[in-house]
Amino acid sequence: MVLNTITYEKSEGIGIITLNRPKSMNAINGEFISELDKLFDEIIRDDEISAVIITGSKKFFCAGADIKEISEIRTPMEAHLFVSRVQRLFNKIEKLEKPVIAAVSGLALGGGCELALVCDIRIAAENAIFGQPEIKIGVIPGAGGTQRLPRMVGLGRAKEFLFTGDTIDAHEAYRIGLVNKVIPVESLMAEAKKMALKLANQPPLALRMIKAVINEGINTDIQSALALEARYFEILFSTEDQKEGMEAFIKKRKPIFKGR
Repeated sequence: MVLNTITYEKSEGIGIITLNRPKSMNAINGEFISELDKLFDEIIRDDEISAVIITGSKKFFCAGADIKEISEIRTPMEAHLFVSRVQRLFNKIEKLEKPVIAAVSGLALGGGCELALVCDIRIAAENAIFGQPEIKIGVIPGAGGTQRLPRMVGLGRAKEFLFTGDTIDAHEAYRIGLVNKVIPVESLMAEAKKMALKLANQPPLALRMIKAVINEGINTDIQSALALEARYFEILFSTEDQKEGMEAFIKKRKPIFKGR
């Protein structure tokens, strides 16, 4: 696959996606959406990949939508076509059965912040800056910011963030629960790979079901979510991994999980 706006490499069962539009601060345009969408289709089919890392450069994770491109949108229908493409892509990333880690250095603004939100774990470098500044140009977030952010940090903080369009640094993002860890810039990728390898060595079926039940349960009432959790718990007792994990625990040996 020829890629112009991102790069992709595989290492130790980890897929590493690097956003690569340096002249545009890794801004999201139509080509970027198309390439990332096709790449995630490939990752879905690739059984060798157990976890994914999305990162950018030291200065820019992703500065949001390419304003030069979207400023050419003239009608609500054109806006609908654009935002629908982005939402489909971000939903695909969020629903990927494999864990996705955002390794964020530098600016993560607008759609870049929303891209980080759809990842399962966010690790921030100390120089990371997060923001949803769409209101400052007369629009609102269109790739999930108004919905995922309140679910993550609470209504009050999310409203302030979205109403003002102000940015926050990595340490404030950690304080409010937007990121999982804050790491020195030079250690960011090493920490992200360490986390990815740790997740890749977990029993894949159980990991997949934990992700699914969290993502589905958060959008329903507690009793329905608990019923879903119980169902997934029950299903795992039909797997070889469950039997292997419990036998290994009893015999005090390291389990060998096969994803079956």
